[in-house]
Amino acid sequence: MGMHQYLESLDELELINRAPGYFKFEQHSVAAHSFKVAEIAQFLGDVEENAGKTIDWRRLYEKALNHDYTERFIGDIKTPVKYATPVLRTMLADVDDKLTENFVENEIPSEFQAAYRRRLSEGKDASIEGQILAVADKVDLLYESFGEIQKGNPEAVYPEMYKESLSTILNYREMACVHYVITKIIPEMLAENFTTQEKLRNLTRKVLKKGTRFG
Repeated sequence: MGMHQYLESLDELELINRAPGYFKFEQHSVAAHSFKVAEIAQFLGDVEENAGKTIDWRRLYEKALNHDYTERFIGDIKTPVKYATPVLRTMLADVDDKLTENFVENEIPSEFQAAYRRRLSEGKDASIEGQILAVADKVDLLYESFGEIQKGNPEAVYPEMYKESLSTILNYREMACVHYVITKIIPEMLAENFTTQEKLRNLTRKVLKKGTRFG
């Protein structure tokens, strides 16, 4: 038993496409998503640190880089399916936990098992790092859906993904990084020229009005 199996398995994350079952102009793999979330989390961590928060950077990077590694076991399940019922969500989480533990016990050398149990556990916890991860994950999904909308993708799922991502981000409205995303980044996003620009602006206003106001 050595680290070869783990390192080899990283290739599998490049083969798992996100949002399976829908037409996409641009494919996004779980591997690419993990990298982008790490980059986004890094920036959001900067914003929080500038606002006076103390960030455990090692913890943040570990959470961001590894948050979807376990999708190599069960794939990227569509969000509407994953959250269909609390029971199903719990069952999927239980399967994920068992497969992860089995992987750690059988594939990771004993001297590294504690580290990988930590890295592959659920990262979106109540810590500042866990909250940053939760926001970063949805910011990337926001951009994935925005990219498809901007290209004129007719699938109705992408405005729904955009709406769900923005609504979830607003659950963390007290965070400095969320305030930055809402007041600085999204206005720049919506200033770009694309066919359904006004429609997306109206959807954004509706979600923000329902959530909270930012000055």
